[in-house]
Amino acid sequence: MKSKKSLTDQLLYIYIIVVSLIIISLGIILPKTLLPIYEENIYSYLKQPLYIVGDNINTSTINSEVAYIYINNNDTVMVSDNLSKIIDIKKIDDLLDKIDNDYGKFKYKLNTYYYNTSKTENVIKIAITNDKYINIMRQDILLMIIIVVGITFILISLLIMTWSNNLVSRIKKLKHNIDNIDNDNFTYFSNKSFYEDELNSLAIAIDNMHDYLKEQEEYKNQMYQNISHDFKTPITVMKSYIEASEDGIETKDKTITIIKEQLKKLEIKVHSLLYLNKLNYIQDKKENLKIQYDVGKTIYAAVDKFKLTRPDIKFVLDIDSKNTIFRGSSDMWEAIIDNILSNFMRYADKIIKISVKNNKIILYNDGPNIDDNVLNNIFTPYEKGIKGVFGLGLSIVKKTLHFLEYDIIIENDKKRGVRFIIKEGK
Repeated sequence: MKSKKSLTDQLLYIYIIVVSLIIISLGIILPKTLLPIYEENIYSYLKQPLYIVGDNINTSTINSEVAYIYINNNDTVMVSDNLSKIIDIKKIDDLLDKIDNDYGKFKYKLNTYYYNTSKTENVIKIAITNDKYINIMRQDILLMIIIVVGITFILISLLIMTWSNNLVSRIKKLKHNIDNIDNDNFTYFSNKSFYEDELNSLAIAIDNMHDYLKEQEEYKNQMYQNISHDFKTPITVMKSYIEASEDGIETKDKTITIIKEQLKKLEIKVHSLLYLNKLNYIQDKKENLKIQYDVGKTIYAAVDKFKLTRPDIKFVLDIDSKNTIFRGSSDMWEAIIDNILSNFMRYADKIIKISVKNNKIILYNDGPNIDDNVLNNIFTPYEKGIKGVFGLGLSIVKKTLHFLEYDIIIENDKKRGVRFIIKEGK
């Protein structure tokens, strides 16, 4: 089972880990890294006095931290009085055996000793010291580094803690907003930051989602009202005629005719709602986009069907038989073409033109222009159009084409006529 840790706890753990790594670096890694620099320093420290002191050891001028050994040409060895304080060795020859380079270091009785030499014609001078000097140098440098790093670390820690507290506070506000994103009674507050960072983008996205959900809720309520009204009207008409027939006001034949007409309208409305629900169900199934269909078949069938309802309308077709294959299935294109032509049949005056060429489908009717206010919302379900007619037809067209990744554009001619253009989406 995963342990539940707050973001503040996680930041605290990270802070402790960083502090531990810094302590390890300063206490172990850094001293070892700086050791060659310390040793280079101590060799210089030992070398300089060799040029100053004479050929004879003068104890009054000797640095108590450095011992000297002089070897004359006749192999006479002289040592400074403080040699025994520097290194506890009884035989001078044992010490000289360890000095085999111009400068260097050696281990003796678990201690480290450093030396440097100078040779002249008369004497060989050797300066030797223990690691006390290097330890003092290391402590001084380490103390300086700790002070500088400590002050820097404290300042950075204050900045990080301030930033992390602000970050946690913003995240808590975001979570609070998300928890109440669909709560209509919640007083929603903006969580936008002065900085254009990822959290600010997320806050804006949540604000937009909140507004979108409110709009969708209003839209859904409006849809329910419109659908209820749309279904209520034919039911009311049928009920009125049945009652009129029972009262002897209307004939049974006329009543049956009216009922059939209203049932057909209801059937169309139910079919439209089912189709819209089907589109919502399959909109994520992109394999449908691989289906190819000959739109020409649907156009010819639709024209044969609709011209019977209005014999006064002339259909003009200009279909390139080599350019009629589009994405989608037969039922999708039947829904698209039928709904557009159903709209055209209400408004066309004398002519409807359909052309399919250059990967475009253009449908034209010579009816009145569409008002700009209507044009902007013409694809919205149940949005009223010309003459107050409303429904789902053009909404189905738009949604189906969007699913198939096609665009539809509606253009008014200069005086009369409306053109629907279906083409590849961007």
